[in-house]
Amino acid sequence: MRPATRGIACGALLLPLLAFAAGAAGRPESAQPPAAVVDTTAVEPSGRTIAVPGGGDLQAALESARPGDVVALEPGATYRGPIVLPRKSGAGWIVIRTGGDTDIPQAGTRVDPGHARAMAKLVATSGAVVKTAPGAHHYRLVGLEIRPGEAAFLHNLVEIGWAETSAEDLPHHVIVERCYLHGDPKKGGRRGIVLNGATVAVIDSYLADFKEVGADSQAIAGWNGPGPFKIANNYLEGAGENVMFGGVDPSVRDLVPSDIEIVKNHFAKPLAWRQGDPAYTGTPWTIKNLFELKNARRVRIEGNLFEHNWAQAQIGFAVVFTVRNQDGRAPWSVVEDVTFANNVVRGSTSGINILGRDNNNPSQPTRRIVIKNNLFAELGGPRWGGEGRLFQLLDGTTSVVIDHNTAMHVGTIITAEGPPHRDFVFTNNIVAHNTYGITGSGVGTGTQALDALFPGSVVKRNVIVGGSSGQYPRDNFVVGSWEKVKFEDLSRGRLRLIDDSPYRRASLDGKDIGVDDGALQAAVGPASGKRR
Repeated sequence: MRPATRGIACGALLLPLLAFAAGAAGRPESAQPPAAVVDTTAVEPSGRTIAVPGGGDLQAALESARPGDVVALEPGATYRGPIVLPRKSGAGWIVIRTGGDTDIPQAGTRVDPGHARAMAKLVATSGAVVKTAPGAHHYRLVGLEIRPGEAAFLHNLVEIGWAETSAEDLPHHVIVERCYLHGDPKKGGRRGIVLNGATVAVIDSYLADFKEVGADSQAIAGWNGPGPFKIANNYLEGAGENVMFGGVDPSVRDLVPSDIEIVKNHFAKPLAWRQGDPAYTGTPWTIKNLFELKNARRVRIEGNLFEHNWAQAQIGFAVVFTVRNQDGRAPWSVVEDVTFANNVVRGSTSGINILGRDNNNPSQPTRRIVIKNNLFAELGGPRWGGEGRLFQLLDGTTSVVIDHNTAMHVGTIITAEGPPHRDFVFTNNIVAHNTYGITGSGVGTGTQALDALFPGSVVKRNVIVGGSSGQYPRDNFVVGSWEKVKFEDLSRGRLRLIDDSPYRRASLDGKDIGVDDGALQAAVGPASGKRR
């Protein structure tokens, strides 16, 4: 067994004990952070540099490469796949990169399509362009353009694992760095990268044009890898779900993708895909969500920008935590220990949907979800349509904490259905009441809905714009207009509360109610894609 796997297993044994201890104290259980992370620090090569000229045999070079070697490809040259990463003995990295002194940005900076001319190009017209052999490990792909051949539709560009049935055959230690991956502009492609391995990362890359009519498509998707995973500082474009974990039953029994970091990415769907938009180019790609978890554990989602999602194949939630035993063969499927913090979600029909149990097949319960210090803007309304719901909770979640968020939305604060949701916390948020505020199916609004569907919940120190104070528990603030909240400059998105706002330092923790704008901006960072 590899040392990294042993460390993860020990953490997995300890975490339930910690969760039990927290629950036994009568407080909502805290979401556990990732128990392991992927170290993406570059390692100095210790072996040869194998130069492969344009038109050369890249597969032969990979077969002859030894751990520690660099396989250097000619800038701008094309290499035909499918290409298989072989399994090697030893733990040194094999780096496959564009060689020479090129215009590809330095490590830590996201690439974009403008860098493609300097990149070596990996291309295939069938199969995956790059895939791992069973048990392949310690590969780093750097500064490459990976794409289908002209007018070709590929199901996957990069397959890091697929349907291995044993842990020993899973690929591990694979990093995709500063690469430009894209589907065909007209025909699309189903997936950019399949993450079905252990200790896998996608960093500083640009993934675009993953789109399909009549089927889900993703920039990145994983379902049969244990993790840890890191997805950091990428531009991610997918029509179905830009990124998804789960959605296919794992081939390895009891496997749950775990220890996942998703930080400082830009998730977006181009308006050229949206029917009715002036930019629409005429193909009705299947549109669902920006991000979805169906089977995942210990996930940190922080410092991301999520934008542009609308109702088409689904009702338009930007972010979805919906546990699914997808094909009925994985009853261990779960969504738990998820922290969604310091993100911006804007330009979407609705915000976040959380499902407590799979309503189609047996699953484990959804639990320990923390949604904290996020900005939600432009949800619903004339441009994005739909109901503009901020949150939706269905089928009995446990330990969902929603704290210190600020939201501009046209629909409900929370739409809920039973069974009841246990250990629910909704504190220190600034939200719009609109017509129904917090509402439950068949049980009314406000306190009525909370009593029926959120027994024992903590709902305090929220600023609710609109509605009536009599509808909600004491220790909340109901105000008549956004002006009375007293933001620094709401029209320009400056959300710090000014000094004479009555909600300065009025939260349960002594801070300003709503999002901490400084912490949010520091986490999301500049739009340039520079990692800090």
